[in-house]
Amino acid sequence: MSDWNARNEDCCKWVRVFCNIVTGHVTELQLGSSNDTIASPSNKAGSLKLGGKLSPALLDLKHLSYLDLSNNDFDPTQIPDWFWNLTSHLQYLNISGNQFQGKIPDLLTNQASLVLDLSCNNFTGSLPGISLNMTVLDLSNNVLSGSMSQFLCHKKHQMKLEVLNLEGNHLSGEIPDCWEKWRSLVAIELCNNNFSGGIPSSMGALTSLESLHLRNNHLEGEIPDSLTNCTQLLTLDFAANHLSGEIPPWMGERLSKLIIISFQSNRFHGHVPEQICGLSSLQILDLSHNNLSGNIPSCINNLTAMISRKISCSKISYNTSKGCFFDNMALMVKGTMLDYSNTLGLIKLVDLSDNNLSGEIPEEMTMLTGLLSLNLSKNHLVGKIPSNIGAIKTLECVDLSENNLSGKIPDSMSELSFLSYLNLSYNNLTGQIPTGTQLQSFSASSFLGTKLYGPPLPTPKTLVPASNIVGGQVDSRKQVNWNFIWMEFGFWCGFLCVACPLLFTNSGDACIFRILTKLKIKHF
Repeated sequence: MSDWNARNEDCCKWVRVFCNIVTGHVTELQLGSSNDTIASPSNKAGSLKLGGKLSPALLDLKHLSYLDLSNNDFDPTQIPDWFWNLTSHLQYLNISGNQFQGKIPDLLTNQASLVLDLSCNNFTGSLPGISLNMTVLDLSNNVLSGSMSQFLCHKKHQMKLEVLNLEGNHLSGEIPDCWEKWRSLVAIELCNNNFSGGIPSSMGALTSLESLHLRNNHLEGEIPDSLTNCTQLLTLDFAANHLSGEIPPWMGERLSKLIIISFQSNRFHGHVPEQICGLSSLQILDLSHNNLSGNIPSCINNLTAMISRKISCSKISYNTSKGCFFDNMALMVKGTMLDYSNTLGLIKLVDLSDNNLSGEIPEEMTMLTGLLSLNLSKNHLVGKIPSNIGAIKTLECVDLSENNLSGKIPDSMSELSFLSYLNLSYNNLTGQIPTGTQLQSFSASSFLGTKLYGPPLPTPKTLVPASNIVGGQVDSRKQVNWNFIWMEFGFWCGFLCVACPLLFTNSGDACIFRILTKLKIKHF
């Protein structure tokens, strides 16, 4: 940075350098690399990345409040100690997406509210201590280990932290039951760690909480009733754990703002509570891979957010004092687990697959005319596919496989012009597959294990009637048996060779007379 003024240029006019209008002091360096291209004399359409080592000259920028060095190519080394001193006056620090290593020291000196993003590096060790002024802390996708106890508990004052993201580390032990001093939290991400034990009841003190992600841990036990106090919740993601018990009916009554419920791959049992139908904002309902039983609630058409085809916003966001943050979610769509963030708000999904649900598919399901994905596979559903399923014009994915559904495929299904994934296999479906460009475009595997016929299923070989088989056997007898003919011919040739000389000579007549005379004598 020593040569910034070497050419007598105004560095405040440089790309990604921002200064105070009055004083001219550098206040922001937005040097994060992205997919955006930057025009420059030497690189008119290239993506610029910084490399080498961090320079201590950054300490000379006394008025710097915003520093973004994300997604660059710095040397994969430990962060120098002097660098952490920047956090004492910065309001925003982002060094995510690099290859920095080593341990993170306690960050207790920042005076201003700080947004700190250290995600997607190779930091190791335990969680650092933080000051009460920290507003956003993102340590996701590192190699941090140990428990959360020292980080979370024994706080004397209320913490100001609003976003805590520890996803994708090696953290273990129980999630501590001491959240009372963290009432400002709006979003918690603890996915993809090794946490065990239950969901702590003290999380009920987090009355500002909008997003709670606990996916892919080893959590067990029931959902605590204390979460009824978290009335601002938009997202509940408890998927891929060992949680049990019944799905609490109060969720549909107290958590009325819920947009996402993902309880996939747990051990929940009992019925799907009808109270869930009261969640008018719900767009994603994933209860797949559990032990739920009973019928699908017929009130499901009350999920009005799944009826609307209007696109309000492509993202699901939560507000903090530092601005808007966008939620993300891993969802099974079209047989593939995909991560959604920028388009999460566009997804409208019902997945009740791999349970023990029975009864018929309610006709009210077809009133969810904004639905993109419907998966009811691997249950014990009976009856017919709702005749009006074609009314869900937006459907891109339908999986009703491995049930006991019967009857014909409704003609209206051929009207689903956006349908790109279909599985009706292993049911008791009969009749011809409705003709239409969509249904004929799927592979035969979509209809295996049924009694359906017609394209795209291969044409069955024509069976030969029994009468034709018998006729074939009769016809085979009419065919010439040459072995028999040659035997007959040989017999007659031999007979004639003996008989002819006897019949046409005198000695033959005498011989025949004597033979006949002897036969008469013996007869009498």
